[in-house]
Amino acid sequence: MFSFHLPTQAARPMKLDVHTHAFHPKIAHKVLAQLNDHYGIDPVGSGTVDDLLDRAESAGLDGVVIHTAATDPSQVIPANNWAMELTRDNPGVIGFGSMHPDFDRIEDELDRIERKGVKGLKFHPDFQGFRMDDPKFFQLMEIVGGRFTLMFHVGDVLPPEQNPSCPAKLARLREMFPEPVMIAAHMGGYRHWEYALEHLCGKDVFFDTSSTLDFVDDDLLGRLFRSHGIDRLLFGSDYPLYDPGRELDELKRRMSLGSADLDALLTTASTLIA
Repeated sequence: MFSFHLPTQAARPMKLDVHTHAFHPKIAHKVLAQLNDHYGIDPVGSGTVDDLLDRAESAGLDGVVIHTAATDPSQVIPANNWAMELTRDNPGVIGFGSMHPDFDRIEDELDRIERKGVKGLKFHPDFQGFRMDDPKFFQLMEIVGGRFTLMFHVGDVLPPEQNPSCPAKLARLREMFPEPVMIAAHMGGYRHWEYALEHLCGKDVFFDTSSTLDFVDDDLLGRLFRSHGIDRLLFGSDYPLYDPGRELDELKRRMSLGSADLDALLTTASTLIA
């Protein structure tokens, strides 16, 4: 059974996998099947918290950030309760909350989870059914302010102008809302990497490395690393789509990461999620 022993702030920053998902054992197998249907990727492991934490420990990590996304307003409170339960019951887990633009008590719920110690929110416009450039989402962002670290799913299979999320839309959000820490998942945009180079690289947005390595060649991966800078890159595996240890080994091999760059990739997130 996995058991994290977290380093204290005085000792050293935590080495984190900043982008993971885990599900209740009763539904994990159903969610894995849905992920396979959508992405055409065979998930690894069982999709449960215990399996994720075992894999993280094997990869030499101190902790994981687990994300959930309420696909409709009725799921907001259960999703946030799940995030708080994960954090409370599993040393080494940081659970991010969720919010939906159509939820009718946004401010009350954000106040509640902030009081309970939730440090971040995950937005997945493609799965949650809203566009990142929807004025209703802008209203939500106004209420969020700078209280949470924000993880955004960016990109997907549709062309950027048609997709609910894309690098250009996130770049506009960054300009409109300068307060919160923003993380663009999937190196700035899943299957939108050329657009990430154009619209997001060099801006005050962090990228995570999740769900990227299997889809980009070494040249494009190197351009993303060089253009954005190692100080704005975070390690993410997207478990259960990928195994943290395997993703970390691939990154080290393909980018020839030295110890200083590897430490930055793994520990920067712990300074953002305060």
